[in-house]
Amino acid sequence: ADGTFTRKLQSIAKVDLLILDDWGLHPLNQEERSDLLEIMDDRVGTKSTIITSQLPVEHWHEYLNDPTLADAILDRIVHQSHKIKLKGESMRKQEVENTTEIGKKPKVS
Repeated sequence: ADGTFTRKLQSIAKVDLLILDDWGLHPLNQEERSDLLEIMDDRVGTKSTIITSQLPVEHWHEYLNDPTLADAILDRIVHQSHKIKLKGESMRKQEVENTTEIGKKPKVS
């Protein structure tokens, strides 16, 4: 009611680089989808956004779970983006295997 949340969304929209790490791990509710659209709409064409995800891009529409908002959000995210697909084992898995190979107990984080 005091405008704090709106100001927070505006400040997020203005940062030069926004990083959304582990995109798609948790479902978004209607309010979160609307907030994401507002942020992406304010950033499109003016600021950079990096999204990391284990969820393939072709599943993002379904993940957003609202056809209209998903179209609008993905239009702002996907169509003018550079996509980098990584292949291979997880770096965390490799670290555990390497540590185990030399006789040490693996770190648990």
